Amino acid sequence: MSVTISFNELRRIKDSLPHGSMDRIAEELNLRSDTVRNYFGAQNYEDGRSCGIHIEPGPDGGVVEIDDITILNKAKAILGEEPIA
Repeated sequence: MSVTISFNELRRIKDSLPHGSMDRIAEELNLRSDTVRNYFGAQNYEDGRSCGIHIEPGPDGGVVEIDDITILNKAKAILGEEPIA
């Protein structure tokens, strides 16, 4: 299932996560921490992998189409927000 959200919303979620959340999500999903960071807009492809997000420039930071919402739902669960169904 893919979802489209604004880049600013994706960054809001990332910036709201408690310290250590990237490592926690990575560990729970058996991913590298840099791959999780790339999901939220970082660009370290030496140590991390691409993770199925596509960013289109535009208003409100542009839009992000996310192919796999697993990382996003883990982040939302940490924040106590409703996961995307």
